[in-house]
Amino acid sequence: MIKTVFFDIGGVMLTNGWGHVSRENAAKKFGIDYAEMDYQHDFIFNIYEIGAITLDEYLDTVVFNQSRNFSREEFKAFMFQQSQELPQMLSLFKKWKQENPGIQIISLNNEGRELNQYRIITFKLHELFDAFVSSCEVGMRKPDPGIYSIALGIAQREPEECYYFDDRPALVLAARKQGIQGYLHEKPETTLDILRKIGKNEFKE
Repeated sequence: MIKTVFFDIGGVMLTNGWGHVSRENAAKKFGIDYAEMDYQHDFIFNIYEIGAITLDEYLDTVVFNQSRNFSREEFKAFMFQQSQELPQMLSLFKKWKQENPGIQIISLNNEGRELNQYRIITFKLHELFDAFVSSCEVGMRKPDPGIYSIALGIAQREPEECYYFDDRPALVLAARKQGIQGYLHEKPETTLDILRKIGKNEFKE
């Protein structure tokens, strides 16, 4: 019987917090050399996502490594604005949770602290998730096996008692390697169909 469902957030519930499309849009809006910005981003973003540096420290390297004609607060506001709810996803998942109160729902995501907190508060993610396993809080990122172990420990579940949904195949595979039943989220209808069967305890591999 499935007792816990782990969800990624970016690409499943919400848009990605700071993906390449958002960075390209930022480069156009603020007149930044995208290639240089992207190089610096790749150099340091993983460190930001595990909570080792702040958003301001990330921006010191990626954007404000030279004089700019815009402010730090303007740029950060643009970053936060890139987070949008994917159509109907949160409302549908919240409805499913209400119908299945006995199933624990936990987020399992890679995200920097400031972006993570903004998304949790803005989109009222506490209404859906019972706990948050975020890379910035546990000091490791998916696909590190350790973050899946931490998630299982927080849930107090065995791997076979859990499902995991992510929009990235490599991260689904990483969960499966830990014994968690991982599924690729491609469209709402497919994921919700699996969830409805979980609630009825009908779903079989």
